[in-house]
Amino acid sequence: MEMENHRPGSFTYMGRKFSDLSLNDDSSAFSDCNSDRSGEFPTASSESRRLLLSCASENSDDLINHLVSHLDSSYSIDEQKQAAMEIRLLSKNKPENRIKIAKAGAIKPLISLISSSDLQLQEYGVTAILNLSLCDENKESIASSGAIKPLVRALKMGTPTAKENAACALLRLSQIEENKVAIGRSGAIPLLVNLLETGGFRAKKDASTALYSLCSAKENKIRAVQSGIMKPLVELMADFGSNMVDKSAFVMSLLMSVPESKPAIVEEGGVPVLVEIVEVGTQRQKEMAVSILLQLCEESVVYRTMVAREGAIPPLVALSQAGTSRAKQKAEALIELLRQPRSISNGGARSSSQL
Repeated sequence: MEMENHRPGSFTYMGRKFSDLSLNDDSSAFSDCNSDRSGEFPTASSESRRLLLSCASENSDDLINHLVSHLDSSYSIDEQKQAAMEIRLLSKNKPENRIKIAKAGAIKPLISLISSSDLQLQEYGVTAILNLSLCDENKESIASSGAIKPLVRALKMGTPTAKENAACALLRLSQIEENKVAIGRSGAIPLLVNLLETGGFRAKKDASTALYSLCSAKENKIRAVQSGIMKPLVELMADFGSNMVDKSAFVMSLLMSVPESKPAIVEEGGVPVLVEIVEVGTQRQKEMAVSILLQLCEESVVYRTMVAREGAIPPLVALSQAGTSRAKQKAEALIELLRQPRSISNGGARSSSQL
């Protein structure tokens, strides 16, 4: 299992060392998944609800044990749904309940619900598992209990809400390093790429965050590129109204350390989009775009010529005069590279290990 640092590493060009080619403030671009945001499930009768709330106020442990026992397949689907719904509600905002519910043995039966052919029951199971995964103490137990493959199936075949919450749950599980490759090998990457391309805004946000976490593993980067991730990344970066420019740029920057990423960016029309961002993006977006272009051009005369012909030099000059100190340094290095496009024969004198 080959792991890389969570952020792109450093490389040296013309005697200069450029470290942390992404930015230090990626946490402001990627907010972590919260507890489920699917709205309230349809509740049971008010009388049943009052009874449950009364039990909860008197002895939540008894209520939790009662609900966990009703997740069993010996009960009807309606009873299982009711139990899963109540577990989801109890675990939504109370961290202490997440631990209690897990200790009461809820994880394995909830994972079984994720494999249900009843899509609503599956959604309830996914959502409850997401809520339990918000507690760090539960993540390892959820993964070791076999949640990854059922969550990936929900990501493929579930309701829109189940897909979003499955992406969030997989993100939570991917925060344990050894789970990253297991999730990638279970088929999650192309499904997350599809969600990034076709989902609503929340789904795109969740998918990009999960992909960013998973793609610190090299083999997942390759899977993402092979799954066609550059197409939705370029499209989202081209749409300044998408509110996804920063997230998409962070993911793209992370993928630049695998050689397959570079022709994929070019083929999907990424060069003019990146040059436009250098011209009109925010300061953070400009720096990200320059970082990506710098890595794209470092080894390729063809790509340098392409970037120069897109009119990159004037906005780079402006950035070198008015950007942040790091942005200025990167802009100056890229200008130097573009003005000497044939200084390295065949564009192949430097190894990708320097990226």
